[in-house]
Amino acid sequence: MRISRRRLFGLGATGAAAVLLGTGAASSVKPYASPRRIGDPFSLGVASGDPAPDGFVLWTRLAPDPFAPDGLGGMPDHPVTVHYEVSHDEGFTNLARSGSVVATRALGYSVHPELFGLEPDRVYYYRFRTDDVVSPVGRTRTTPLPGSRKAALRFAFASCQAWHDGFYTAYDHMAAEDLDLVVHLGDYIYEYGVDGNKRGAAVEPQFYDEPYDLAGYRNQYALYKSDPSLQAAHSQFPWLVTMDDHEVEDNWAADHSEADLEVDVIPALFRQRRAAAFQALYEHQPLRSGQMPLGPDMRLHRRVSYGDLAEFTMLDTRQYRDDQACGDSQTANCADRLRTDRTILGPQQRDWLLSGLSTSTARWQVIGNQVPMGQTDYDAGPATEVSMDAWDGYVADRNAVLGRAAELGIDNLVVITGDRHQNYASSLRADFANPESPVVGTEFVGTSISSGGDGVDLSDAGHNLLAANPDLEFVNGQRGYVSVQVDQDRWRSDFRVVPYVQRPGAPISTKASFVLEKGPPTLARA
Repeated sequence: MRISRRRLFGLGATGAAAVLLGTGAASSVKPYASPRRIGDPFSLGVASGDPAPDGFVLWTRLAPDPFAPDGLGGMPDHPVTVHYEVSHDEGFTNLARSGSVVATRALGYSVHPELFGLEPDRVYYYRFRTDDVVSPVGRTRTTPLPGSRKAALRFAFASCQAWHDGFYTAYDHMAAEDLDLVVHLGDYIYEYGVDGNKRGAAVEPQFYDEPYDLAGYRNQYALYKSDPSLQAAHSQFPWLVTMDDHEVEDNWAADHSEADLEVDVIPALFRQRRAAAFQALYEHQPLRSGQMPLGPDMRLHRRVSYGDLAEFTMLDTRQYRDDQACGDSQTANCADRLRTDRTILGPQQRDWLLSGLSTSTARWQVIGNQVPMGQTDYDAGPATEVSMDAWDGYVADRNAVLGRAAELGIDNLVVITGDRHQNYASSLRADFANPESPVVGTEFVGTSISSGGDGVDLSDAGHNLLAANPDLEFVNGQRGYVSVQVDQDRWRSDFRVVPYVQRPGAPISTKASFVLEKGPPTLARA
């Protein structure tokens, strides 16, 4: 099957997930008509995100020809008015808000209207319209008022969805759950070419190579967001997103690239590439105007609270980090990883994180994190062989964060992480160099949606990780996501997995469940 620019394969009526970009939520004075259509202008779906007690941000991107080589989705060189409605009911008989925004060429004809003045902790429905075409209906919800009593929360977290490695079946199952929120922890796209892919789909030549400019990144997002399973999950819940490395390039660090081509060797050229990647990221995610990039800079660390129950602190461990010590891979001989002047967070973000640990009054403090924070030793013998790309390569920052948690006597710290294409459940110690140091938190690492292909339950490498890391309670290498149920006394993480992704239609099951009870962090199987 060849994917045509004019045809989205397999796009069902329930599909919905795309980002509408605009300079804030500007209202139009007069309507701008859409062009004569060659396809569905809402081909990339709808989404919502960054919920607050009084509102959220909505997103869509007009793209009647989503894979057009210029990256503009088949849109004309003039603005188009996009109307939106927010309702208390799915039939839109009881409107809560309505308005319009203008989609422009400058932002790839994406729009991000931000809604305010809505009621806290309740479900809303939304849709878009341009001319006589109405988008799929999305469902979202606001958060509780700050400090108000929140009895329970259900959310899921996911990461790592390489389109070329398989189908997004896990998102179909996620969309069927009753969730308040989805947290995406990075690697939403991969910069790799997708000519050879495990879906068995032929793609046009523009997708053979990795992108370097804005048109290329826009089309990469359009390819990913054309997936109906991803659209379904976006349309059902508000999302809270950050990035990892593949939104730009594998293992990049601040102004340091992986340096595989000339454009990445020269820092100024790499910053141009990063600016293009950041703009495309913003154009395709439900992000507020505060996250709009300024060239190669984009603020993604931020907080979202759910009353007195949970506070989500979203990190950015790419943009401010020092270059990886001793290369990007894993090693047992790297003294530089222990240097006190090396950072994965950058001084300002680290101070912001530590301040939040000190002042949060939420029952559960949740850190949304890209790469594993806990030590993951790959050598079951006396050596400590760890990855330089994770927090193991930036020990000073890890000790600062977990040491502060120990000083404050925090007993409710949970870190949720992506990146590894494996499921982990582990305890976090104040200092991993001292096995007697106190346990100060828990980390749940979620596997990939599709990256790595079908995966296996427990490989030889997984057995080795369990043998080498006494604080690691669980390892699994299948695909899926983590579903979480939280109340005032208990946290439960269900590792939801599918047996295969290289063909569609996989069933889902819960491979393992772990609970934390109120009090000192003690990880236990459910």
